[in-house]
Amino acid sequence: MFWASYALAALALVLAWPVPIALSRAKWPARSPFTAMVLWQAIALAGGLSMIGAMLTWGLEPLGDNLVDALRGLWNILINGAPATTLGLVHVFALSAALLLSAHLIFTLLLTYYRIHRGRRRHRDMLALLSSPSATRPATVVINHPAPVAYCLPGGARSVTVLSDGLLEMLSDDELSAVLIHEKAHLSQHHHLLLWAFAAWRAALPWLPTSQLAQQSVNELIEMLADDDALRAVQPETLIRAVAIVGTGAAAPEALNAHEPRGLLPDSPDQQEKLGTVHRLTRLLTPLPPLPAWQRTAVLILSGLLLAVPTTLLVIPGIL
Repeated sequence: MFWASYALAALALVLAWPVPIALSRAKWPARSPFTAMVLWQAIALAGGLSMIGAMLTWGLEPLGDNLVDALRGLWNILINGAPATTLGLVHVFALSAALLLSAHLIFTLLLTYYRIHRGRRRHRDMLALLSSPSATRPATVVINHPAPVAYCLPGGARSVTVLSDGLLEMLSDDELSAVLIHEKAHLSQHHHLLLWAFAAWRAALPWLPTSQLAQQSVNELIEMLADDDALRAVQPETLIRAVAIVGTGAAAPEALNAHEPRGLLPDSPDQQEKLGTVHRLTRLLTPLPPLPAWQRTAVLILSGLLLAVPTTLLVIPGIL
């Protein structure tokens, strides 16, 4: 347990700084967005588990050689009144820090969900007043605005795709079809759940490079995944024109991951959204070959190992 705490702390440090920076600068995620998405999730989960595990194993070290035995010893102290003379002040501090961090992460996850859900409910109420259902497209509403706007608003059976009059006037039928397929891919692949998780991770640990870079990268990766869905139905040049038209207009509300939507149409796109559009267009204009199967498999195995290592360090007796 003593050496496991150091190993977990080292893993947490590596996953908090050099690894996310290197992955955010890598070029290969554009060749396999799904694989990169899995790796980002593994980094976030393994990093959080390692941070909590390092403090937990340090605090429980006097009580047993592994987590199960140590927790049994802690149970005897708390419930059965066994003497706690083996626990020093530093161990109590480490246990308290692990407990507080765990509670903070869970509370932030729930609070982020509440804020997102409340924001979407308000946004849906505004759409009910300011939009009209599409006569030809199910689960689609149209708002009266000249800017080219398209986005989706998740809500289970009440999920809708929102288009503007301006967009309908600017796009051809094929381009509009590409936009609709793209937006519906966000809903069918449940991208809003990923955005919720990474938004909560960033809100909980805003100072951590992993949380910041992961949220930015995941935002771009889900757009790439939706683009790939659209490319199965339309020609690349059609999607490129549609992305360019939508990207140069007013930004869509942050309906997928907003905590507090500012309204149906913000004044202008933010810098991150502009940069994301540039990356999407670059990927579509200069397509790269897909990542080879063996490389995708290697990344997926690495993702599994990232989750297995901290779990092993916590559970298996006498590993170190």
